[in-house]
Amino acid sequence: MRGMVKRALSARHLGYAQADKRIQILQLVGEQGSISRAARVAGISYKAAWQAIHTLTNLAGEPLVDSSVGGAGGGGALLTPAGQRLLTAADQLQAARQGVLARVNGAASPALAGPRTSMRNHLRCTVQRLVSDGAGDPMVRAVLALDGGGELASLLTRESAELLGLAPGLPVLALCKATAVRVQAPQAGPAPGEGANALSARVLRVSRGVQRDEVIVTLDGSAMQLVGFAARPNRLRAGSRAHAAVDDSAVVIALGS
Repeated sequence: MRGMVKRALSARHLGYAQADKRIQILQLVGEQGSISRAARVAGISYKAAWQAIHTLTNLAGEPLVDSSVGGAGGGGALLTPAGQRLLTAADQLQAARQGVLARVNGAASPALAGPRTSMRNHLRCTVQRLVSDGAGDPMVRAVLALDGGGELASLLTRESAELLGLAPGLPVLALCKATAVRVQAPQAGPAPGEGANALSARVLRVSRGVQRDEVIVTLDGSAMQLVGFAARPNRLRAGSRAHAAVDDSAVVIALGS
């Protein structure tokens, strides 16, 4: 690793701070000297542990783990200097973040704890159940209970579900881009296809466009709002009933704190 240029660390290296097990996996690799042992201690699969390291490496832009496969000792893994610096930064950022939140509200604020992304839709939910076609299926469908009523499903890989520690009763954030949400009047056009979430709502505001309108709706049974788009022409107006559809593969799950 000699001769490598030391890169400046920034908050983006940590993704959503310590929103899942990625930083924990990196720390365990350093403690255990092995990715497989780190996975066992964390209670996740070897594949999920490798996914965690791969994601962090992409965010950092430089190798975080120096691993050797095979050999008399069965191989092992060591943190690179960049990996060590990342763990130090993670600890310091987490402490600073908690300190700021404690000073602002005396406790972690859900609004401030949310991840900063380009996705406009952040919905507070609770994991209701996890559905798959068996242990060999690489995909998991997480059914989420929206605060205030209703359900929303997210399709994700089994490894991602493991890293997030998804389980019934866990509070999470459901994120999706506004461009992934299709809004239409009830019974207008074909029904949502397989894998699509269909949510009943009432139109709050419509911003007219050329080919499509931006529509903000309030979901039935709650005060939560969803931003999406409706193809023109349409009869959507403030106060009118609407259906919002979003594919389960477009719904991203994040931990709220």
